[in-house]
Amino acid sequence: MSPDRERYREGLPDHHDPTAGIGGASPARSALTLRAVLAGFGLVVSAVGAVLAWGAGIRWFAVVLVVVAVIALADLCWILYRKWRGEPG
Repeated sequence: MSPDRERYREGLPDHHDPTAGIGGASPARSALTLRAVLAGFGLVVSAVGAVLAWGAGIRWFAVVLVVVAVIALADLCWILYRKWRGEPG
């Protein structure tokens, strides 16, 4: 296993709280699985909505939904890359 994967498995240090580890809450971690589910849901809903809007003749709304679907797809790809890299979440 590569050193980077091992580092991600252990968790990365918190970069936002200079007092992390002294007291208070533990460092935050990203909920990647939840984010992947939400991005997948947004991708499916916006793609289906775009097809329905195109069929109903609302072309501008279909274009907006296609843009949202592309953004959701890009986000989903990035999330899956981060999970493949070994980040917890």
